[in-house]
Amino acid sequence: MAKLIYEHKFEHSPTLNTVLMVEETIKNMDDSVFTIAELKRRLPKQINHYLLKIILEYLEESNKIVVSMKGITWIHNPNPNLRKAISEGLEL
Repeated sequence: MAKLIYEHKFEHSPTLNTVLMVEETIKNMDDSVFTIAELKRRLPKQINHYLLKIILEYLEESNKIVVSMKGITWIHNPNPNLRKAISEGLEL
């Protein structure tokens, strides 16, 4: 995905409410992998494609989602035990 956030000087930026709406929709999707078109159909409100791409880039950079050729997947896990295991774990 192109670096849309940094390429433009925020002519139009998504609002926090829009970012949270997209994040909640992705988090609550039944499918483990879904397309941008499917996400757009499931959003409670329509969103500009450009703004959606900016939001998806932000969520990917913050390690909440993965965007691949097959689609989008929610990966964020806030479990403190998992974070501790990762930080203290041995590298194989």
